[in-house]
Amino acid sequence: MAFHSSKRIVELAVEAGVRKASMKPRHAILLGFLGGAFIALGFLLDIRVTANLPQEWGSFSSLIGAAVFPIGLMLIVIAGGELVTGNMMALPIAVLAKRATLGQLVKNWLLVLVSNFMGAIFVAYFFGHIVGLTETGPFLNQTVAIAEEKIDETFIQSLISAVGCNWLVCLAIWMAYGSNDIVGKMFAIWFPIMGFVAIGFQQVVANMFVIPAAIFSGHFTWGNYFTNFVPVVLGNAIGGTVFVAFIYWMIHKESLQTLAIAKPSIKKAG
Repeated sequence: MAFHSSKRIVELAVEAGVRKASMKPRHAILLGFLGGAFIALGFLLDIRVTANLPQEWGSFSSLIGAAVFPIGLMLIVIAGGELVTGNMMALPIAVLAKRATLGQLVKNWLLVLVSNFMGAIFVAYFFGHIVGLTETGPFLNQTVAIAEEKIDETFIQSLISAVGCNWLVCLAIWMAYGSNDIVGKMFAIWFPIMGFVAIGFQQVVANMFVIPAAIFSGHFTWGNYFTNFVPVVLGNAIGGTVFVAFIYWMIHKESLQTLAIAKPSIKKAG
């Protein structure tokens, strides 16, 4: 399978950021809802697959769950969706390349963050709570155990874990830009996402599903959720903006400056 050079991937990432910067608010909200729901469905699949596995399997069970979780990002990239953690790479590199504004970045992040939450909560409440997919037996135990592990981390532990998570998530999207065919994009996404889930890193959108799912079952509080939310969203932003967008911009900024001259900056969203 052919793939693009690193220089071409940077250009494609900038173009993606430009498109996101000019996206109509209603489209960002609808696609953000789908993005949150798709990540939640991937996490729900993880729980349903692993909850009944023998305890003696240990971390191998985590690997199996991590192997199915990436369906969420595959759906976002291939079928269509907006994910705030991915936009924490695409929008900053467009801003650094002078093809989008900081105001557009903030507006997009806020719209997609809120709509991701709506999509994740929808899956947690209707599929997890109403249908009962996270409410009974080992599935409830697994949901609560995962949520508790995330909540119990300190602020600095959650923040650093979130940096590692979005470093891998944004690299998955970055490499997906490098392929023009579906199979190539699926493989590019699968390995980094499997890695972050198996390691146990924290992602703000995944947590929008699993912690509320545990809350709906009568465990923990919304205060516990928001205490986790703050360091995780900050860490995810650092991981995508600094460790992917900024570093690759530094490497390829000369060619991006040429691109900025050839194509005018966007002044306002469409």
